[in-house]
Amino acid sequence: MRDNKTDVIVVGGGPAGISCAITIARAGKQVVLIERGKFAGSKNVFGGAIYAQPTREIFPDFEKTAPIERKTVEHKFALLGEDDGTVISYKEKPDENASYSVIRGKFDRWMAEEAQKEGVILVEETVVKDLLLDKGYVVGVRTEIEEYYADIVVLADGVNSLLARQIGLRNTITPEDVALSVKEVYKLPENIINERFHVTSDEGCIYEIFGGPMLGMLGLGFLYTNKNSVSIGLGVTLSELVKKSLRPYELLDKLKLHPEIAPLLKDGELLEYSAHLIPEGGFKKIPKIIGNGVMICGDAAMLVNNMHWEGTNLAMISGKLAGETAVIALGKNDFSENSLIRYADELENSFIIKDLRTYKDLMSGIGARASHFLEYYPQKINSFFKMFTTTDSTPKRQNYRKFIKSIFTDRKFTDLPKDAWCAIKLLWSILIK
Repeated sequence: MRDNKTDVIVVGGGPAGISCAITIARAGKQVVLIERGKFAGSKNVFGGAIYAQPTREIFPDFEKTAPIERKTVEHKFALLGEDDGTVISYKEKPDENASYSVIRGKFDRWMAEEAQKEGVILVEETVVKDLLLDKGYVVGVRTEIEEYYADIVVLADGVNSLLARQIGLRNTITPEDVALSVKEVYKLPENIINERFHVTSDEGCIYEIFGGPMLGMLGLGFLYTNKNSVSIGLGVTLSELVKKSLRPYELLDKLKLHPEIAPLLKDGELLEYSAHLIPEGGFKKIPKIIGNGVMICGDAAMLVNNMHWEGTNLAMISGKLAGETAVIALGKNDFSENSLIRYADELENSFIIKDLRTYKDLMSGIGARASHFLEYYPQKINSFFKMFTTTDSTPKRQNYRKFIKSIFTDRKFTDLPKDAWCAIKLLWSILIK
């Protein structure tokens, strides 16, 4: 038996890796979790919310001890023009499926500590350089210090996943496959946040932002309330940034100055700036997720539902499924791809793949007419509400007719049926196919 041998090595101390490791440890198996950051969560970036139901599948009582910020009670959808905007609000009484804003550095660290309590061996500030292979099987990892061996290696090392690329399970990512997200966190007093967002101290609000400096681009903005801070950011497809020679932090600066957003951040003290790549390819870009002695989960497997801003919950559940498969494979002493295919099957039958398949044509469909769906129509909606809420002593019927006429004169007449056909195809693919 080799030295430094354990049952399972998990690479990556984010939600996917921790969920996988704790599932294995609870089954009484030995598992080592390797994290390159100073601590779990130190390298991780996301908008700001976790979902209660999937989190409970890993941590049943997390609401009692986890460092959660605010429970979401309101979602706002902001359609921004250059200097105007239409905001649609949905307010709810949260139930067991609520979401919570969290600070990843705090929350991931808490998850890792909980995993250690269950027996997970956590190795931090360690970079895995290579996977170790023997007769076509992954049998361990090589760090900058030494080699570690295991029956199974689980890769949860993020969107780039250099390790998965080393063994041919993933291709090099392209600019079309990822978005570059930038985020800033601003310190604000709790009472000011409560007043500006019309919430109590335990309640939170989420903004999903379309348009503004991102008009006509495959990009979205976000804003989350924490206890004593506000997180604001945006993500734009990397290919879009390259094509238009744009810098994401410049877009973020413009977004913060928008009349709809600026009052929410007024007098805030900048605490943090971060940037991160987000998988955007969806169902069509999911790589091969199993091999002999190896499984891939979370962002490394491109498991992000960009339509619903879901990534953390997909990471946690995919990690849990990978962990359960590892336990079964260890029990059979069979670490072949044929044994680990259970993970792929379970993933296929879960909401994760079903949802990603539902939206498999979304990005390509919108991308073909992004300048129309993400620029012309948001601006047209804003112009309607401007017309509807102001008066210039012109008869209302005349204004209505003028607005309807503008729909056909501001756009090429041939583009309108193309837009309608594209929308129909997208709805068909989502609801019927």
